[in-house]
Amino acid sequence: MEGYMSSVEAIVKEKDENKLIDAAQKWFKALVQPSQYVGEVYSISYESALVQIHDHHRKQVGGIPSLSFLIATRVTNLEEKIEYALEDSSIILLRVMDAAQLPGDIEAQRIRAQSAQRVSGEVEQHWDGPKTMDAQTNNLLSFAGISCRVIGTFFLENNGRGELILRFGSDLSNYYPNKGLKVFKPNRSALQQIVNYQDPERYADLKNRSRVPIGEIRYASTNRPFQGISNVEVSISPADLLQQKTALFGMTRTGKSNTTKIIAKSIFDLRFDKDEPLRIGQVIFDPNGEYANENTQDGKNPTALKNVWLSNKVKGAKQDVVTYGILKHPDDPDRNLMLINFHDEVMLQIGKEMINNALSDYSAQYITNFKLVEFNRPDEKFFDKSEYIGELTRYNRRVLAYRTLLKKAGFEVPKGQQPLFKNLFSKELLKQMQDFHPTKKEQDFEQAIKTSASILSSSSPGWDALATAFEGLFYFLKTDAYTAFNTQYIKDSSTGQGWADSDLERVLEMFVHPKATNLLGIVVTQHTSKVSTDYADDIYNDLVAGRLVIIDQSSGEPKINESVAERVMWKIFRSNQKVFREGKTPPDILIYIEEAHNLLPSDKETDLSDIWVRTAKEGAKYMLGMVYVTQEVSSIQKNILKNTANWFIGHLNNTDETRELKKFYDFADFESSIIRAQDKGFLRVKTLSNLFVIPVQVKKFELPTH
Repeated sequence: MEGYMSSVEAIVKEKDENKLIDAAQKWFKALVQPSQYVGEVYSISYESALVQIHDHHRKQVGGIPSLSFLIATRVTNLEEKIEYALEDSSIILLRVMDAAQLPGDIEAQRIRAQSAQRVSGEVEQHWDGPKTMDAQTNNLLSFAGISCRVIGTFFLENNGRGELILRFGSDLSNYYPNKGLKVFKPNRSALQQIVNYQDPERYADLKNRSRVPIGEIRYASTNRPFQGISNVEVSISPADLLQQKTALFGMTRTGKSNTTKIIAKSIFDLRFDKDEPLRIGQVIFDPNGEYANENTQDGKNPTALKNVWLSNKVKGAKQDVVTYGILKHPDDPDRNLMLINFHDEVMLQIGKEMINNALSDYSAQYITNFKLVEFNRPDEKFFDKSEYIGELTRYNRRVLAYRTLLKKAGFEVPKGQQPLFKNLFSKELLKQMQDFHPTKKEQDFEQAIKTSASILSSSSPGWDALATAFEGLFYFLKTDAYTAFNTQYIKDSSTGQGWADSDLERVLEMFVHPKATNLLGIVVTQHTSKVSTDYADDIYNDLVAGRLVIIDQSSGEPKINESVAERVMWKIFRSNQKVFREGKTPPDILIYIEEAHNLLPSDKETDLSDIWVRTAKEGAKYMLGMVYVTQEVSSIQKNILKNTANWFIGHLNNTDETRELKKFYDFADFESSIIRAQDKGFLRVKTLSNLFVIPVQVKKFELPTH
C-alpha cells in the first residue's frame, strides 16, 4: 500500500510539473517570436547591452526605431522543455538608445566611401547597387551595432499554488560576457503584454483592478505604419492615481488638457465598475474654464468634461458632476456660485480671512493692523457672568463696526437688516463726545466727534450714518478727553479693561483712510447677501459623496482665484485630517491643478507649511491625491516633485527643463525625444503600475454626441 501511495504521489507530482512546463512554454511563446529575430547581443553589462543587427532582419520586422523595445533571451527552441527556474530561462528587456560601433566599422566606412566615389555624379545609381558592390561585400556591410539600455528582466515564478506567474525585476541580476543572447523585436501582442505589465502583488492591493486604455505605443515623431507597432494599446490603472501625486508637463497645445480629461473620466467611470465600483471625489481647479464650459479648441465637436456623465447614462450620473464659479454662465444654469455672505455671523471670520488673503501684498501699517482683527464669538463657559457680558459687548461692538465698514466698501447688507447696537455705547462716553472741548491740536476733529455722538445717540441710525459716526469715534479715541474718560473707566471696571479694545481701534482706523474701502472692495465679487452656507463646505460635501467638482476660475482675479483655491484646499485637508485622527478612514479625493504654476509654490519657495506642499507630503495618509498640470518642471517646488509617483511628459523645448526631469526614473533616456518631438498628445508615461517609462500617443478625449 505504501508503494502504491508513493507511486500516486509521483504521478501527481509529474503531472503538476508538466503543467508548469506547459505554462512556461505558453509564456515564452507569447513574448518571443522567432520571426521577429533581429540580431545578437555581443556585449552586455548591468546597465547596457550592445547588439549586432543586420539590415535584412531590420527590414523584416519593420525597422528598429530609436527608443523602441527589444527583448534578449537564450531560450530559442520554444518546442522543447523549458526549465523555468534556471537562470537562463528569462527575458531581458532592452530599450534602443543609439547606434554603436562594431570592431570593423572603420574598414566598412572606407569601403562605403570608395563605393560612393565610384557612383558620384551618377544620379540613377546608388553605391550599394549590384553594379557597384558585390553581394558578399553588401552582406558584410549590412551588419551594424546598436546600443541599448537594460530596463529589466522578465522571469517566471511558482506562486506556491501550482501556477506560474510572470515577474519583472527592474535590473539585471547577473550576466556572462561570453554567453550569447538572441535579440527579438516584440510583435504587437507581445509588446502589448510588455507595456501593460503589472506587478502581481501591487495589482492585488489595488482598490479597483480595472485598466483603462489611454493611447497607443509611439516610439518617435516619425511614426509609420510598417513599423509593426500600430494599434498596440497602452493602459493605466486609474487606482494608481489615488493618494498619489501625478505630474503632467508639456508646452502649450501639446495635449495636457486632453490627457487630464482622459484621467478624470477614467476615475469617474470607476463608479460603473460591476465588480469593484468606486466613487471617488474629484475637484478640478479650472483657470481657463475649459473643463466647465464648451470650447472650440478641440475641433468641430467640443466636449467639456462637465458632460462626462454622458459616457455612461446611468440614472443619476448627471448629478455626479457639479460645477462652481464666481459668476453665472449662460450655458450652465445649474452652476453653484462660489460666494459667501460676508455679513452673516457664521461666515464673518471666513470672509475676514478672504480679505486678509487679498490684502497680503499690502504693507501699510493700518492694513497690517486690520489683518490682525479676528471675529470669534466669546464662549460663555470661559467667563463668569459679568465678564461674559463685557466680552460679548466688545465683540458685538467690533462686529457692528466691521459690518459698517463692509457696507461702506460695497458689500450689500441682507435686505431689511438694520444695525443692531443697543447698549453698545455707554451714555458716559457719548456725553464726553457731546461735551467735547478740543485742545488746539484736536480742533480739526471737533465737528466729526460731535456728529458721531449725535448719530450714536439716535435710536435707529442707518449704515451710511454709522460709517460717519465711526470715523468720528476713531478721532475721539485719540483725544486727551478720551484718555481721561478711559482712565476712570478702567478704575471702575471689575476686569481692568479699557472701553475700546485694540481690535475695535484697528477696525475704526480703516474709516479714516480713503483707500481702505477700495482695498476691501477687491473681494466684493465674492459676496452675496442671499446665502447662508460656505461654498468650501458644499464642495467638500460633494467630494465626500464621490462627485466630480469643476471650479471655473476663468472669470476671477488671479489673487482671488489663489485665495479661493487655498480655502478649498485647507477645507479638504483639515476635514480628511480630522477623520484620520478620529481613527476612521477618510474619503478618497483627487485634486487637479491646471496651470499649476499659478497655485503651487515655486521651486525657490521653502515654506513647508504651505497647503500645497503639505498635501504633497502628507496627503497619502489622508487619502488625498494630486494631479498638477503645467509647462515647466522647474517651476514646481522640489518637495512636490520628489513626492510625485505618476508622470505624463509631453514636449519641452529646452534643456533646463529636461535637466530637472532627468533626476526622476528613466526619463534621461528620452531627453532628446522630448525636446525634438512636438507632436500633440505624444507623451512619455510612468505610473506606479507601469514599472518603466512608456512612450504613448494619447488618444483624443471624446464623448457621445449630445
